Amino acid sequence: MRILHAGSFRLSLDRPLIMGIVNTTPDSFSDGGKFTTAPLAIEHALGLARLGADILDVGGESTRPGALPVPAGEEMRRVLPVIEALAKAGLIVSVDTKKPEVMRAALEAGAVMVNDVMALRMPGALEVVAATNAAVCLMHMQGEPQTMQQAPHYGDVVNEVVRFLGDRAEACIAAGIEQDRIVVDPGFGFGKSLAHNLALLKNIGALTALDMPVIVGMSRKSMLGALTARGVDEREFAGVAAHLMAVEQGARLVRVHDVAAMHDVLAVWNAVKGL
Repeated sequence: MRILHAGSFRLSLDRPLIMGIVNTTPDSFSDGGKFTTAPLAIEHALGLARLGADILDVGGESTRPGALPVPAGEEMRRVLPVIEALAKAGLIVSVDTKKPEVMRAALEAGAVMVNDVMALRMPGALEVVAATNAAVCLMHMQGEPQTMQQAPHYGDVVNEVVRFLGDRAEACIAAGIEQDRIVVDPGFGFGKSLAHNLALLKNIGALTALDMPVIVGMSRKSMLGALTARGVDEREFAGVAAHLMAVEQGARLVRVHDVAAMHDVLAVWNAVKGL
């Protein structure tokens, strides 16, 4: 049985896990401005848990294309009360941040996982996570949010993403972060064209060869809009299909907005697989 260690939690990966998205930002591409106060964000997160989210991923800085940085103090003001309340409720909480100071404060507030679009490349980030027993999600991103979608280019996107994530995982292990605390994310939509995203989705198996759990996050993203010609709030079915395709190829975690739909689809898939 494969286990992900996240703080005091031991998460079985025999079945795929659902990470519910909790944005406390005013400018996220999908739900920006909906949950900008702690009570609203907490209520939303508790609702996602009731609908079947195994992990709640709380973020206070948008990483959508063109997004501007947020000062660490403001990011902490947005996320810490939410993380503390959810952790006190006994829920598994991840913090979505690239800043070491925010990571440290969030882990002290009760988060047991760090979800980092920079894959712990910011100075000090490796040391913050290594000093704890938290899990970490290492994501691939070409460029930075402000510019990443202007002209993404790869020689071989699948091999380059796999190589990057393998290198970052090795850096984490060398810093003292055990392999059973590491999750890897190909970073759909982060410095990738539609063709790049589709190549990655078709080749999730190349990522699972790293022998670390793979998480995928395509929920409501522009790649789905390009394929369906539907608006951000109309991409639920496309998102469920894309995530299920990734799960079928070995992805063990899915990061989504539409938790209920994903839960029900996975309930059927798990039953058929005998999980």
